Amino acid sequence: MLFCVKTFATEEASKSLASHLAPGAVVISLQNGVDNVERMHSAAHIRAIPAVVYVAVAMSAPGRVKHSGRGDLIVGHLLEDGRQPDLASLSEFFTRAEIPCRVSGNIEADLWTKMIMNCAYNAISALGRARYGRLVSNPWTRDLMRRVTEEAVAIARAGGVRLPDVNMVEAVWKLAETMSEATSSTAQDIARGNRTEIDSLNGYLVRRGAQLGVPTPVNQTLNALVKLLEESV
Repeated sequence: MLFCVKTFATEEASKSLASHLAPGAVVISLQNGVDNVERMHSAAHIRAIPAVVYVAVAMSAPGRVKHSGRGDLIVGHLLEDGRQPDLASLSEFFTRAEIPCRVSGNIEADLWTKMIMNCAYNAISALGRARYGRLVSNPWTRDLMRRVTEEAVAIARAGGVRLPDVNMVEAVWKLAETMSEATSSTAQDIARGNRTEIDSLNGYLVRRGAQLGVPTPVNQTLNALVKLLEESV
């Protein structure tokens, strides 16, 4: 079962779903953020598999979806439980459906990498009404993305997350090469007058940074501006 609700609906959806799951059912969380699996387990004792999703899509009209980049998954075990399914078989299932899927040995790092990408792009894309390619090509927003990323990396490391040994700022900028026409989900939500997932992205970094004693002035500013924008649409 693919669990695809917005992050702010995680607990409510988990409780609604729990009684309908057959024994041995596989639940895969295809959500933004890093803590959905733990929240699902806490709310409804569902032991879900986290999936990192890289795809650029947008609803161009009612019933119409525009795909503008990538479309691959990363899965891994996050909660320790010997009853969880074999991930190789799960990966093959997606691959047969022509959805590239890689099994991770460190899914926590992959979840954080994706969230860092989201935090660097989503809020700025929504506030600037710009696609990913423009964000990276503009020197002002490019530098802002660097600052967002540096704060996020500091928080991850302070929390004991083993991030990949790469230059994360360069990795963030490089994402635009394969998703230059992407419009962030935050920008799409704002355009439709919907609630965003900012609390699970830049907002999460602000809360986690406060817990760990890591300053987050840039993420705090972006979070506040998106929250303000939510109120005005």
